[in-house]
Amino acid sequence: MVNNGCVEPAPSTESKESLPDGVPTEEAPTRLGRGQERSPRDMVLSLTVLLVPIALLLVFYRVVLSGDAPITVDATPTIQEAQQAAVFTVAVPRGLGNDWHTASATFRRENGGATLRIGYVDPGKESMQLIESSVPPDTLLPAELGSGGKALGNYRTPAGVWRVYDGRPGETALVLTEPTRTIIVVGKADRTNLQTLASSLA
Repeated sequence: MVNNGCVEPAPSTESKESLPDGVPTEEAPTRLGRGQERSPRDMVLSLTVLLVPIALLLVFYRVVLSGDAPITVDATPTIQEAQQAAVFTVAVPRGLGNDWHTASATFRRENGGATLRIGYVDPGKESMQLIESSVPPDTLLPAELGSGGKALGNYRTPAGVWRVYDGRPGETALVLTEPTRTIIVVGKADRTNLQTLASSLA
């Protein structure tokens, strides 16, 4: 400020006007002391409290509720439907253990015949299908095994002599051809389990 030719110094920027009583002043945020900070041990304990109930629920789901077991359906009504249709003689699997699970079952009439399909999960947790059909083999086999299926050999059961094919990539198939029906056991399962299913048919 200029006053009678004299320049007065400007007020210092560091000075602050005092606030009236009762008006709170802004303070720096309070920081926890080193002793008040959460230690790694406290964090581990907190996580343990959260994880233990989750682990108990998983054990209950898997052990008590058999949560990892494949979903099993009852194929009996579908097999009875196929038998009542009397389009072909239905071969029924018998004697498979409790570690075999029926995953699906359908019976459909289609152009050229009718087809029964039963899906299984074998003891190795691999899936396979049992297909019984009156559709002519020239139509059925390319549709089920792919056009590149090649015969690999034979496998004999009480039901007859099966042809062993390599089906679609990674799949093996056993095929039993008769005048009025064709039976196919196909899947990515071990060939031994495919043979067990084929041998169970009666």
